[in-house]
Amino acid sequence: MQAEHVLENQPVLETERLLLRKVTASNAADMYAYGSDPAVSEFVTWPAHQSMEDTRQFLDIILDLYESNKAVFWGIELKEEKKLIGTINYVSWQQNHHVGEIGYVLARPYWARGIMSEAAKEVIRFGFEQMELERIEAKCLIDNEGSARVMQKAGMQYEGTFRKKIYIKGQQHDVKQYAIVKEDLLGD
Repeated sequence: MQAEHVLENQPVLETERLLLRKVTASNAADMYAYGSDPAVSEFVTWPAHQSMEDTRQFLDIILDLYESNKAVFWGIELKEEKKLIGTINYVSWQQNHHVGEIGYVLARPYWARGIMSEAAKEVIRFGFEQMELERIEAKCLIDNEGSARVMQKAGMQYEGTFRKKIYIKGQQHDVKQYAIVKEDLLGD
């Protein structure tokens, strides 16, 4: 599938429990509920949202990226509750190298229920089948064991720890790198 087609026609993805779909301005309250939780933002690059305005500004960025066909970004909706509980996206997509990197965040009440692993597996499948990726990566701060488990459950393999790889919230951090390649999931 051509990159332009993926970006212009990002589909809704469905799993047993989840709908992965574009976020909308109407998701601001749900997003603020988890975006303002210090436990949720502890291991991510952004600070906890201090106000609904922080959330609206973030949503405006995503909506602008959708409009300009520059985002592969899904809201995670739990079917039974019909509300946004997190997001998952391709934070980078190196089309010339057929490599993508995923990132994700989930509201704390839904941690340790297999929800993010379920979402990650579907986004990985989509990346290999529709985005023509050969390799999908993800990383986490070394103390983020929950995220490391998500990557492992999604079929990714640990590739190493990179010392002082990223600078966030006033300090350098070591990160764990995980990846999966197409033949791991789909065979040759």
